[in-house]
Amino acid sequence: MNIKEIVESGRFDLHIHTTASDGDYSPTEMVKRASDIGLKTIAITDHDTLDGLEEAFEAGKKYGVVVIPGIEISTKYNEKSVDVLGYHISPTQELLQLLIELRMERETRAYKIIEKFKEIGMPITIEEVLKYSKGDVISRPHIAKAIIEKGYVTSYQAVFDEYLADGKPCSIDKKIILPEEGIELIHQAGGIAVLAHPVYLEDSMTEELLNLPFDGIEVWHRSHTLEDITKYSLLARKFNLMVTGGSDFHSDNHNLGNFGFSPRR
Repeated sequence: MNIKEIVESGRFDLHIHTTASDGDYSPTEMVKRASDIGLKTIAITDHDTLDGLEEAFEAGKKYGVVVIPGIEISTKYNEKSVDVLGYHISPTQELLQLLIELRMERETRAYKIIEKFKEIGMPITIEEVLKYSKGDVISRPHIAKAIIEKGYVTSYQAVFDEYLADGKPCSIDKKIILPEEGIELIHQAGGIAVLAHPVYLEDSMTEELLNLPFDGIEVWHRSHTLEDITKYSLLARKFNLMVTGGSDFHSDNHNLGNFGFSPRR
């Protein structure tokens, strides 16, 4: 089933994270959750990794859920983070090599961030961070949870707003991949490339990006209002793009299968 048919059939969630990157639940747990609420099709779209897919496929067979092999590739455009979703991925050597490089870079970056927190009087250890990394990837959300556990900051969002966001005291730049590079890698892997959660971008930048060879745009997202959905639906028509949607689920703070004012039900 292609993305257009999935969206038209309803009961889907095409933006889900697991413990393979920075989600709280394993691929199996996410597939079971999807089954429990009646979703027919989901996409596992972990950040810069495909590691959770095989487990998700097996769980999909067990629980009767179609699992689309996906990924969310981190890119930058004019110093702004731009996430590119890829669906129906059959990984190439080029993509796998990039993911290896990104994993190694993430681990090095994590150690540097931990050192920066130590320098400003908020020491944590890698062991304290690894408690929250249930997969092989160490990411900023895991560091944020360790910071909260130590009592330095009370709010997860505050850790990012005050310390980890770009330009903040504990921020470390990561490997820069351009959106067009991410799109090309996805296309080489036989996939379709979708601009993720455009609400986090300025409107002018969104239109600039859609001049790149994207195949689709994420119209429905938990941060999108009805006004946003209308705006991005119009952009999809203007640029002749398919529409997708998902909860961007990471934790119980997000509602699986519920992402804005969607007509999918």
